[in-house]
Amino acid sequence: MAIKLDIQNVHAGYGMVRALMGVSLELNQGQTVVLLGTNGNGKSTLMKCIMGMVKPESGSITLDIDGQTHDLTALSTEQIVNLGVALVPEGRRLFPKLTVEENLLLGAFRPLARAQIETNLEFAFEAFPLLKERRKQLAGSMSGGQQQMLAIARALMSAPKVLLVDEPSVGLSPLLVSQTITKLKELKDKYQLTVLMAEQNFNQATRIADYGYIIVHGEIVFQGDVDSIKNNEMVKSFYLGVVAH
Repeated sequence: MAIKLDIQNVHAGYGMVRALMGVSLELNQGQTVVLLGTNGNGKSTLMKCIMGMVKPESGSITLDIDGQTHDLTALSTEQIVNLGVALVPEGRRLFPKLTVEENLLLGAFRPLARAQIETNLEFAFEAFPLLKERRKQLAGSMSGGQQQMLAIARALMSAPKVLLVDEPSVGLSPLLVSQTITKLKELKDKYQLTVLMAEQNFNQATRIADYGYIIVHGEIVFQGDVDSIKNNEMVKSFYLGVVAH
């Protein structure tokens, strides 16, 4: 299967507030691409634009699947999910009074996934064995790291072609952040997932990325492979706080 997500010159915002100004980004089959930036720079807005939750004012967002191109700006969120795009939202957004298993079943939303619930449930439990042990536990009673696992597994229940992960490190301890990022890499490698991750933890995100974009005030200011990002003097000084010599 050939997949390509192509974002070109996207402008978007909320009323008078400009959140994205001419953002362009590509994600290809089997890649893990990270969108790096601190809070308030437009990462989540771009994720919402891809999912049809925020409509761009201009620019294009297309998803090519095996040579067939879909204009995501013209589709509803439900239609985009049905194409095989899944979002792990910032803050996890679980149903705290439902069990682990009930939250997972709600992830099997699109028709293709509904027909494969048992297979996808086993897939989620294989990826996160802890969830199988706690399938009857209420989601709201789990730790932050466990809830993040559940949020990722819920997205996997839709059998996605493209997995969007928005700020997986938010609210987690450094150890849990490392474990979560490591798990995403394991999933990507084992199941050949195509992943776009928005993240502000530079060091953790670049551990698993094939390619990265840095967004500042709604604009892409630098892009490149991980080594070029780590070695860029502008990135060192403005993003990592390293004084160039």
